[in-house]
Amino acid sequence: MQRAQRNSLRLLQWMMAASLALPVALFAIAATISYTSTREIADREIERTLDVAHEHALKVFETIDRSLAELNEVVRGLSDDTIRAREPALHRRLKRLSDSLPQLKSAWIFDADGKALVNSLASPPPELSFADRDYFYAHIDQSIGTFIGTALTPRPPYQGARFFGVSRRRDSDDGRFIGVIQASVLPEYFESFYARIGSDPGSFFAMGRTDGAMLTHFPRLDRDIRLDPTGPVGREIAARPERGLITVAWPSDGIERRIGYRRVAEYPIYVSAGLETSAIRARWFATIGQHLVFGIPATALLFLLLALALRRTQHLQAEAAKRREAEEALKHSQRLEALGQLTGGVAHDFNNLLTVIRASVDLLNRPQLTEERRQRYITAIADAVARAAKLTSQLLAFARRQTLKPEVFDVGERMQSLHDMLAPLLGPAIEIAMRLPTEPCLVRADAGQFETALINMATNARDAMQGKGRITFKVETATAVPDALAGASASQSLGNQPLGGQSLGNQSPPSHGFVSVTVSDTGIGIPAARLGRIFEPFFTTKQVGHGTGLGLSQVFGFARQSGGEVTVTSEVGHGSTFSLYLPRVPPELLPQRQAPNTAPAVAGSGMSVLVVEDNIELANFAADGLTELGYSITLVDNATDALAELVMDADRFDVVFSDVVMPGMTGLDLAQAIRDRGIDVPIVLTTGYSQALSQEGVAGFDLVQKPYSVEELSRVLHRAARIRRVRDGAAE
Repeated sequence: MQRAQRNSLRLLQWMMAASLALPVALFAIAATISYTSTREIADREIERTLDVAHEHALKVFETIDRSLAELNEVVRGLSDDTIRAREPALHRRLKRLSDSLPQLKSAWIFDADGKALVNSLASPPPELSFADRDYFYAHIDQSIGTFIGTALTPRPPYQGARFFGVSRRRDSDDGRFIGVIQASVLPEYFESFYARIGSDPGSFFAMGRTDGAMLTHFPRLDRDIRLDPTGPVGREIAARPERGLITVAWPSDGIERRIGYRRVAEYPIYVSAGLETSAIRARWFATIGQHLVFGIPATALLFLLLALALRRTQHLQAEAAKRREAEEALKHSQRLEALGQLTGGVAHDFNNLLTVIRASVDLLNRPQLTEERRQRYITAIADAVARAAKLTSQLLAFARRQTLKPEVFDVGERMQSLHDMLAPLLGPAIEIAMRLPTEPCLVRADAGQFETALINMATNARDAMQGKGRITFKVETATAVPDALAGASASQSLGNQPLGGQSLGNQSPPSHGFVSVTVSDTGIGIPAARLGRIFEPFFTTKQVGHGTGLGLSQVFGFARQSGGEVTVTSEVGHGSTFSLYLPRVPPELLPQRQAPNTAPAVAGSGMSVLVVEDNIELANFAADGLTELGYSITLVDNATDALAELVMDADRFDVVFSDVVMPGMTGLDLAQAIRDRGIDVPIVLTTGYSQALSQEGVAGFDLVQKPYSVEELSRVLHRAARIRRVRDGAAE
């Protein structure tokens, strides 16, 4: 029970831990999956945005490139003087071009010296040289196609926003350099476009040349930057020059971003789009926060409920422990009461027996006693001793401390053999009905105690019917001990904790089931109030002097010590039914029949016996009795001296007769030491009660139960010694 309670508390504690650990683990897994998913979603968004930015840049540069090609066709073959002559018309055409393209700030036609022949800003253009601008001198030495310059500031008297030039070379018919056609492109045009498509927090866009010069940047910068080709971004682009996706701290501001880049077709330009990693994490935190809004209260509620359940369980178990303590105290008081009854009853019965013995001894000491009276007193002493031995046997059986002699026997046969003995015991006014099975019902138990238990149950039934009625004995097999719903079992009667024993409820049922012996009577029945006490020692409903109250206690002790149970059902006015359950054994365990040994005392004929007994009076009694029968006796009072005698010369002894209970080395220890040393001397043990023997058995040694007679002792000693002589090849 306590183990189950500890397990239940441990289970609740584990559940409480799991109610936190499992959500945390699930949250960690979900957070990892969510972060990966958020990263993937962000990458897809960056790729889509990059596609838009790339498509936009490509169209812008293609449009500018076509416009420059058209202008080149317009002025192809015209001399500088002709162009100056047509300047007003060409100015208007360039102005219409720049006005129609919002990405253009202005359009220019330069001569070979870098002076403006025509532009879209002023007519006529000022006499200024732009030969130092990259968009001009890049074309002087060779034809390089479309050139995209760096970001520049307008030269006075021109004003306005910064720009970068997109230019083409003007060639004469013979291929000489005669000037440049140029369009000034506004970076802010791209920045405005990026602001529209990059409305999410942390958005980033940039456009730069392949040499690392930045043309436009969003968020807008107040300074020019150039990427180091050997830096992180330069190395990534060099490794994958067409397109890629990287996480990098951007050199302009040091902010870590997830950036995708892509080259714009045949132009030496890269466009890039990205998101700050902090913005990606913010999205992830927002998603996780939504989970936490529901997860934390649910987890807290579950943990709180489990904590309340644990506290409630602890409280209930504490209350149960208090109730168990109270019940144990009550059971203890009941056991003390039973022990008090036991002590008083034993003292009363033994005093009666001792009175008979003492009076008989006093009468035997009188002079001129007739032989008939002397024999009568001796018989009275023997009867008193027999009754005392029986009383002791009943006490040991109740306490489950008796050394039983189990054997395999058929319950049906044994019941049939008891029929003739039960008839005179129960009286002529009681009808006996036997219902015995046709197949063998074998058990392994002490046959003598079994018969005593049956006689006690039969006697109890007879007294319940006041000597008149019907008693039915029934033997049958049973798979288990049924619940005694209408009555009580022995374990219930004694609070499931009998004196000196354990409850059968803690044992596993036997594999072959039980044999049930039922004794039913037609008596007055047992009131429900008394049903729970009928197996207590010395509890009886009979008048004083008409019963000891140990009969049913013996039945209970025998049943429990044999691995069985005894139950009772009763109804006032309709009789009672007692059921004795003993473990069943398979038929193949039935031994061969042997004739009973009823021989009288056996003469010793010089047989040497080593008697080991610490009680000197009992030792002298045994020695005197055996000496009169012709045995040679060596008497020692402890097992150590006995072992020394055997080690010195074991061949001079035919048998060892030892008491079990002795100080120091016990008789069972002595017998085991003799066996371990290989000393070939038979061993016979004797005891009135031994805790070791009641728990472990006699370990294969012969046993004489106290009190014993000299005749019984001589037969056992003679048999043990004879078996040795037969084994040694010297049969009588």
